[in-house]
Amino acid sequence: MVNILKEIEYILISLHQMGSYFYKKNVSQYEKETTQFIDNSIVCDRLAAIRCALSEKFDGILGADDMDDIERACQDIPYWEKPGDYSTVKWVKGIDN
Repeated sequence: MVNILKEIEYILISLHQMGSYFYKKNVSQYEKETTQFIDNSIVCDRLAAIRCALSEKFDGILGADDMDDIERACQDIPYWEKPGDYSTVKWVKGIDN
């Protein structure tokens, strides 16, 4: 669990610091740096590892609907499909910002 928190902390604080660094500066440089951070710091791999570690505790048996518990819980997530597809939905309760 500590390593999961370290991964989340690294990603979250780094993104926050990028936002602060580029505040009221060159937006295109901010966007480029953010993209490079995600790619060069293997953020997707880190998030996939977090998901895998958290998913281990769930039942992976398929139900009558041909989905496991996690698939069923995630089936209504509004994933990004095209430019402009963003979501402000927060699934963790108690997040105010």
